[in-house]
Amino acid sequence: MRYAAKISYLGKNYSGWQVQPDAISIQEVIEGALGKISGAPVRITGAGRTDKGVNAYGQIASFDLAKEFTPEKLRLAINFYLPDDIRIMKIFHVPDDFNARYSAISREYKYFIWNDYVCPPFLNNFVWWRKGREWDMTLAHKACEMIQGRHNFRAFCRAGECPDDPFRTIDSLKIRKRGRLSVISIKAQSFLTNMVRIITGNINEIASGKRKLEWLEGLLSGGERIDSAMNTPACGLWFWKVIYDMRI
Repeated sequence: MRYAAKISYLGKNYSGWQVQPDAISIQEVIEGALGKISGAPVRITGAGRTDKGVNAYGQIASFDLAKEFTPEKLRLAINFYLPDDIRIMKIFHVPDDFNARYSAISREYKYFIWNDYVCPPFLNNFVWWRKGREWDMTLAHKACEMIQGRHNFRAFCRAGECPDDPFRTIDSLKIRKRGRLSVISIKAQSFLTNMVRIITGNINEIASGKRKLEWLEGLLSGGERIDSAMNTPACGLWFWKVIYDMRI
């Protein structure tokens, strides 16, 4: 029987989603919980890989179990063996050909920014605390409009990990501001390594008045990572939602 799980987690205590040698990953912890339930090793497939410190509200993972459970019973059983910073929010029965990664149509990330010289302590590890002057939101929106669509995102990928084909299509990129909190929402079918955090760093350069829109246009035309801006902190990034052609 194949299942899909909607998973929320805080990333600060883990090396990222994917299993790694000599480091604790979120995938490893969930597989360990499933192994205790099934009595045998269980491998799960995530819809996306998040780096160390990145959080998730709606990560999706698929896996097979020999025994059939009701979704609610299985959710309670897995959560019993998980630490408090990883939670299975929902469980679904899915077709045998469903794959959390390859069946995905689109993925959405959100990046949360707190812009002030003081930050409420309860927001620690959930936002990028940005202490500089406030953004020019007109410039921020113009940068978002420029980044939307299909471009060469070589300058927006972690150095040394850019694939042969660095072209990606950004379906939607928007910023909302509520008081001191700004939220960037970005949707695409797939992303390069660190792409969302580097996009945020480049928007910051434009909206802070440090760079011109022409500089951003050059990056999108095939610039190199060294020409681009900083990689913003992992704690502000949330893997928010995965979209499929079925309800999950």
